[in-house]
Amino acid sequence: MTQQYPFAQVNVFSSEPYRGNPVAVILDAAGVTDEEMRRVARWTNLSETTFLLPPTTSEADYRLRIFTPTGELPFAGHPTLGSACAWLQHGGRPRAQGHIVQECGAGLVELRNDDNMLSFAAPPMRRTGPLDDDTLARLVAAYGIAPAQVVAHQWVDNGPGWAVIQLATAQEVLALQPDLSLIPDAMVGAVGAYPAHSPHAFELRAFAPGANVPEDPVCGSLNASVAQWLTSTGQAPERYTVSQGACLGRAGEIAITVEDGSVWVGGATTVCFQGTATI
Repeated sequence: MTQQYPFAQVNVFSSEPYRGNPVAVILDAAGVTDEEMRRVARWTNLSETTFLLPPTTSEADYRLRIFTPTGELPFAGHPTLGSACAWLQHGGRPRAQGHIVQECGAGLVELRNDDNMLSFAAPPMRRTGPLDDDTLARLVAAYGIAPAQVVAHQWVDNGPGWAVIQLATAQEVLALQPDLSLIPDAMVGAVGAYPAHSPHAFELRAFAPGANVPEDPVCGSLNASVAQWLTSTGQAPERYTVSQGACLGRAGEIAITVEDGSVWVGGATTVCFQGTATI
């Protein structure tokens, strides 16, 4: 027997509709089975599809499950912001004004709503430190770059398994044409700085063949963990913006703010489609 559920598709990390990263959100999804969630996520074929559920703890406003076309993630950034946007537009009321608590596989994630811009507090990283020599060599080969181009490298895993390579310039990041067949299970990014006084501080790209997503247009979770790394090592200021998605015809903009030791990741969100999903 099929049922109908409220549905929204949200544009995240761009003030221009259809120029950010979309996420499909199934609201009031308590009746959807695990297998149905996996099947819907494969069918939408977006980088992520989410399902909003009642929380299991009194500390949270709702529980979120996040699926790629190939499996479930404990946390992801643009689905977190897009799902919160859809929840609010659907009539969701947080326990605390302007403050939302999301329950997900990574635990509790705080969000805030300031001047109609949603931000989430970067969750703690599960793995940090420089990449091992073998991993670094495979990524350098896949990126088609010389080892000398690598300014720094780091595990920045807050759930999906991210690693990142830092290049000297944003232009080097934009020029990458990686051979993902060499790293079929990887979740990896590249980041490089723009010249001083540019509109954005960094260009970032996210390659996720391990999640069946060759390149994620605008990635909140990777921006969150890269920001934790760059700000903690003094390579980035406490307030800056990142550009992402240009190579895919997108116009992603991610706002990073450090306050009281916490990294907040924010961006514009707009519900572009809404209706019902028959499952």
